[in-house]
Amino acid sequence: MDDRELAQKAIAGDDEAFLAVMQLHKKDLLRTALAFLKNEYEALEALQEVTYRAYKKRRTVKEPAYIKTWLIRIMINYCQDQLKKNKRFISQDRVADTAVTDDFSRLELQEALAILSPEEQQLIYLKYFQDVKIKDLARQEQIPEGTVKSRLHKTLRTLRKHFDDKGGSDHGRTGRSKTQ
Repeated sequence: MDDRELAQKAIAGDDEAFLAVMQLHKKDLLRTALAFLKNEYEALEALQEVTYRAYKKRRTVKEPAYIKTWLIRIMINYCQDQLKKNKRFISQDRVADTAVTDDFSRLELQEALAILSPEEQQLIYLKYFQDVKIKDLARQEQIPEGTVKSRLHKTLRTLRKHFDDKGGSDHGRTGRSKTQ
């Protein structure tokens, strides 16, 4: 049975197929939760909650081919809700903790992503961290591909401006600096 057939069975109400789908995408879901929550315990809790939410709503999935994207979106929404609830996007304590182990570029990227709206973060995450194609994003959002490209372009421009304001010459724009 291929992934699409498995997803179709899960959507139709087959519990074993649903568990198999969750097992299939577990690593991606955990990676997503860790990227947003920065805490292994909270990420595991998020996986449990997302499994429950997905189980309850599984019959609402219209296209079995996009079940992974659907699951990732549930995870992102859950993580963003948790971050809002705790009134912390990236708390200063966590930044300090991760600074010891993570490299500086990763911290800069996290800081830059934190300035984006939740919708923009989701778009960037799905496109560049989960490799979802533009046509799939467009179908998922039920908007034209041109709109997705436009939103991506605008969001990337926001990120570029953020990096430029922070001294952009370290981010692929060599030869330019704020002093020129």
